[in-house]
Amino acid sequence: MSDPIQDSIRKYALQNAVFFKGTANPKSVVGKILGEFPELRSRSSEIIPMIDAVVSDVNKMSLDAQTKELRSLSPELMVREKKERVYELPALDDADKGVVMRIAPGPSGPLHIGHSRVSVLNDEYVKRYDGKLINRFEDTNPEKIAPEAYDMIPEDLEWLGVKVHETVIQSDRFPIYYDVTKELIEKGQAYVCTCNADHWRELKENMRACPCRDLPKEEQMERYDRLLSNGYAEGEAIAVVKTDLKHPNPAVRDFVALRIVDHPHPRIGTKYNVYPMMNLSVAIDDHLLGMTHVIRGKDHLNNTFRQEYIYRHMGWKAPHFYHYGLVSIPESVLKTSIIKQGIRDNEYTGWDDVRTGTLRAMKKRGIRPEAIRRYWTEAGMKQIDIQFTWDTLYAMNRDIIDDGANRYFFVQDPVPFDIAGIDMLKGKAPLHPDHPERGTRDYSISGKMNVSISSNDADNFRETGTIRLKDLCNLEFGEPAKYSGNDVSVLKKGVRAVQWVSSGVPAEVHMPDGSVMKGTAERALLAEKNDIVQFERVGFVKIEKNDKNGISAVFAHR
Repeated sequence: MSDPIQDSIRKYALQNAVFFKGTANPKSVVGKILGEFPELRSRSSEIIPMIDAVVSDVNKMSLDAQTKELRSLSPELMVREKKERVYELPALDDADKGVVMRIAPGPSGPLHIGHSRVSVLNDEYVKRYDGKLINRFEDTNPEKIAPEAYDMIPEDLEWLGVKVHETVIQSDRFPIYYDVTKELIEKGQAYVCTCNADHWRELKENMRACPCRDLPKEEQMERYDRLLSNGYAEGEAIAVVKTDLKHPNPAVRDFVALRIVDHPHPRIGTKYNVYPMMNLSVAIDDHLLGMTHVIRGKDHLNNTFRQEYIYRHMGWKAPHFYHYGLVSIPESVLKTSIIKQGIRDNEYTGWDDVRTGTLRAMKKRGIRPEAIRRYWTEAGMKQIDIQFTWDTLYAMNRDIIDDGANRYFFVQDPVPFDIAGIDMLKGKAPLHPDHPERGTRDYSISGKMNVSISSNDADNFRETGTIRLKDLCNLEFGEPAKYSGNDVSVLKKGVRAVQWVSSGVPAEVHMPDGSVMKGTAERALLAEKNDIVQFERVGFVKIEKNDKNGISAVFAHR
């Protein structure tokens, strides 16, 4: 009659061994047993020797034998359990009254990993409350516009899983900004200033009004009509919104609403030369487009204070404002002007160059949008500043892609070795250790007995004199190398198991720093249908080209 405790020890030892390439850890088995039989906690000193004995017996078996027995005893244990943690953003105020939110990219280039934070947060809330999300192109700085960005940004948002319900372009709305500015002047809450810019700024910093501020309304309107009819040259006049000149924060005191720009606009050419500043156009659009909640970084706090003056001047109800902490993103090129110049100089291959932090580069590397969304959802809207950590993003991405990424050998800088002492070698390895149903990569070498290993492994082979070709056999160093059996227990003596390739295909892996790993990949990869695989001991890669002439891949992460 079988002992249920012994049976459970056996199945958990087998499961742990199968999950960890043939070697079970007795401590992991102890946790499983005490979880299933909590009454044994007081007798753990008796149970541990039993577990050690079973684990020792299981570890003497081959991985194939362990897998076969586990599948026979408890096939349900062949699948790893994944515990999903649920992260929820804090509730929005007054969300029950309806939610309209916006993202506001400047079309200077495609979106990068930093831009994705506000996009994800807004999208998460809109989906949560069944609201409306507006994508508003803030293109009122014509010198910094990349025309292709009007198409690239929606593509980036779609890839990120952001659902946009309406798109608005600010360069189509200039007459609206002019009308509101006129109304502000009529209300006595704005003025046209022709002072020297530096002098105006100096007066403001000293809490003093410039001579233009309190001119009669009639003269202000005359100046405004002249401003809109090309009566001033660039730099000669601005429209200014009045605030409190005694405000303790100099940045909040009177701010520029309109300025003259002679640079042609990529979309509208020279149709207008009076351009709204961000605080004017944003406040007007947020009101007229019905924004209920605005999420942005705390670097916009002063802008919020400025925009609230426009709301008060116009008698508008302000949306709820939320400001999250700043984020620093190390080891990445994000500035679109630098990337754009690098493309012109042929330093970068394009907006998706893997050395940059654009979302297009993330996609090219095999970073999944779900991982990016999870990263920013977990970061949330805390007001503390944070540093973006690539390792955390990679760990989240690994959780997503690992299950679907089949395993293959890739040998960098291959060094060939002939093998003596045997006429044929056969072996096999699972396409994925957690999915035996996917089958195996079957190896067979005959005739000219030859394999290649990496140059680093070749150096170790020369030094130690012994090596194991993973899932195949053991070798002793020599010219040729000598077959020395297939006993996996040599690994317990410190012999290194290495990846190898025989009759492979040329392969290269493009790295995030711009370098290229060149080598050989196993031929079984030619039948792979998925674009993301794991090169054992190298990392996860995204396959861009896969045919008999060679394989080109982009490195994702380890």
